Formats: sequence, structure tokens, C-alpha cells
Amino acid sequence: MSANPAIPARLREIIEEFQTGDRNEKLELMLDYADRLPPLPERLRDRAGMEQVHECMSPVFLRSELVDGGLVFHFDVPAEAPTTRGYAALLADGLRGTSPQEVLAVPWDFFHAMGLHQLLSPQRLNGITAILAYMKRQALQLMQAPA
Repeated sequence: MSANPAIPARLREIIEEFQTGDRNEKLELMLDYADRLPPLPERLRDRAGMEQVHECMSPVFLRSELVDGGLVFHFDVPAEAPTTRGYAALLADGLRGTSPQEVLAVPWDFFHAMGLHQLLSPQRLNGITAILAYMKRQALQLMQAPA
């Protein structure tokens, strides 16, 4: 899976990071990513223009922007939801600067290669799948928006 050309290089690196760890190391890595989630820019602090990912058990808000042809993803996920926050952070990092087409090509189940399906409950897996779905939908909308 990590050699899948549909997965952007940075996201492949993150997948490989997770593949080398055991269960505890994967959880630690997820918490590390949760700590790396950048704060929202001031203009998004009131969540104006952000979309809520309703399928997540935790409140997750997303805003995708096209900057110089590459996507930038802004997430607001509470610290009390570290696995969801970590997943959002690794997606934001792994897909930063990619084109909308590249985001649309990411396989829905890429997290299996990371072993996350062995760590997270089915409810959490539904939530993280929804996060990627919202990212893809927003990427498609930006791709189709008039210039």
C-alpha cells in the first residue's frame, strides 16, 4: 500500500511511520500528531466558513482552501478527542499542498496500511472515513469553482 502512486509522497511517509510501530507506538504517534495540529488562523476562530463533520463523535470542523494550486486544510478538533485530532493532523500534513485531483485519488481505506483499523473502534473508523470524505468533497468543490 505504501508504494501506491495514488497516495501523495508525504502521506506515504506518514503511513510508513505508522507501519514500523507496534500498537503502543502507533497510539503514541497518533497523540504526537494530535499535538501538532496547527491552531486555526484568526479569521476562522469563530468557525465561519467551516463545515462540521457530523459523522464524527467529536466535534470536527474543516475548511479547505486552494493556495497557489495546492490545498491547505484547517481543522478544529478538541484536545479531548486525541485520536480524531491526530488523524485530522496527519491528513492535513500528509495532503498539504496537493492538488484537488490528488486528494480525490487517495484510497478510502489507506488507514488500513497504517494499522489504524486494529486500534480504533468501528465508530471512530466511520468518523475518520467521513473526515476524508469531507476533504474530498471540498477539494472537488474547489476544483470546480470558477477562477
